[in-house]
Amino acid sequence: MAEPSNPDATADPVYRAAAIDLLAVVAYGELSAFERLVHDARMATRLADRIALERMAADQFAAVEPLLERITELGADPLEALAPFEGAFDTFHSATAPSTFVEGLVKAFVGDALAADFYREIAALLDEDTRRIVGQSLDRHGQTDFIIGRVREAITDDPKILGPLALWARRLMGEALAQAQHVAVDRDALMGLLTNSGAGPSLDLAALGGMFARITELHKARMAALGLEP
Repeated sequence: MAEPSNPDATADPVYRAAAIDLLAVVAYGELSAFERLVHDARMATRLADRIALERMAADQFAAVEPLLERITELGADPLEALAPFEGAFDTFHSATAPSTFVEGLVKAFVGDALAADFYREIAALLDEDTRRIVGQSLDRHGQTDFIIGRVREAITDDPKILGPLALWARRLMGEALAQAQHVAVDRDALMGLLTNSGAGPSLDLAALGGMFARITELHKARMAALGLEP
């Protein structure tokens, strides 16, 4: 296993707790996304769509192991590290269960990606090894073209779904951001990392504002790519 790029940082127990929490929340998010995509694939009426979602699910599951390995490297038990996040994710997915195949695609592209943006911003405050592993886990470049093309095709086939899909995407933004913020606030180590009450680098108020501005701009770009914004 690779040695931490910054041994002094990961030796600090407060810093290490924040790194473990971030790795764990991302890992649980990948696991829950895997389960949801497998379920959503059943709503597909085309075999090609079902296969595409099942491939996406496989990618989510494959991203978990490096996160678990890094948690172990940092001296924690992966199952114990993931357990605190189960309730938050299950609540989020219960509140945002898609009713159609296309809604499921929008959720994967907009809702999941917005939470990933938030966690990627936190990862920027951590050591190089942890940041790299989190970044690799959250990158889903291969899924983008399929989702954009399929959602735009669905809107072309039935323009009446444009309005409801746009409302759905906006709701997902609020739910996903609230869920991610709740997770951070609920974990002392992560909150300390963000607010300068713990070890390592942190964000001041201006930087926090910039972070949320970047997340909002990325969300707008995704909405435009799907054809859900003017």
